[in-house]
Amino acid sequence: MPLTGRRGPAAEWAAVAITLFFAIACWPTANPTTLPPSANDPVNSATPAMPLSFETVGIERVFPRLAFDRPLFLTHSGDGTDRLFVISQAGTVSVFPNDPSAPPPHTFLDLSDRVLEGSEQGLLGLAFDPAYERNGAVFVYYSVGNPRRSVVSRFTVARDNPNEADVSTEMVVLEVAQPFANHNGGMLAFGPDGYLYVGLGDGGSAGDPQGNGQNPGSLLGSLLRIDVRDSSVERPYAIPGDNPFAEGGGRPEVWAYGFRNPWRFSFDRETGDLWVGDVGQNAWEEVDVVSRGGNYGWNVMEADSLLDVSNSGTVRLV
Repeated sequence: MPLTGRRGPAAEWAAVAITLFFAIACWPTANPTTLPPSANDPVNSATPAMPLSFETVGIERVFPRLAFDRPLFLTHSGDGTDRLFVISQAGTVSVFPNDPSAPPPHTFLDLSDRVLEGSEQGLLGLAFDPAYERNGAVFVYYSVGNPRRSVVSRFTVARDNPNEADVSTEMVVLEVAQPFANHNGGMLAFGPDGYLYVGLGDGGSAGDPQGNGQNPGSLLGSLLRIDVRDSSVERPYAIPGDNPFAEGGGRPEVWAYGFRNPWRFSFDRETGDLWVGDVGQNAWEEVDVVSRGGNYGWNVMEADSLLDVSNSGTVRLV
């Protein structure tokens, strides 16, 4: 498949995008972004909206009483409660009220006894089922060893405590062998279509020595899309019928491929577009708008530059 038309901005533009991503993602749910006024709203023409810039977007510590060890992701459960959840690389998920005076967080899930931590490994992803309020299901992505692999598992919240997931309810949904300790990806998110999307890096080392990025027959170097609505031990996930390789030509779980390390992604709340941040190697970071069956270039391309990959695994822009 030819390479998908790409959006590979220079590093400084990627930094802007990442800054805005965190500013928006961490915006308190009780204070949504202000919408344009309706026809019935009074308008003060003397005070136009201030455009975003480095002068108007900054960093503010909103939870001065809280501290975390290597926090990697913040999210909410979508169940109408005013709670936030933070994952830490060592293997814990913490929960606390969305309140600046919040007390020390409570441990929602502790997988530190099974998580392989180090380099880019660890507890990397967390996503709450769209029906979490009803079924209490939460999905995590973490690294394990002997052999080295990435695991996507489902847990269920404890019946007697909504602030704790029951570790004994783990059901493994997917396991993927990892040849190296880096480029683990790790993001989990449910799309507007209700399916679970999973980001997997190319397997690691430098230059993608195994060629996973350009191989849709590999789960590595890909963004996966699976149906976990009726997960069971016998059938942990199903393949959506409109996945690009559902009928052959690649792994049926693959939604798009050609990624080096799709570390974080999110869905536009208005359009449903899928935006992926793909970690670069030498000169570029990428922010890609992902489409069904798209090939995002790695390891033939880094952003919009062709690559020369030598036998030693080093990469040179040409």
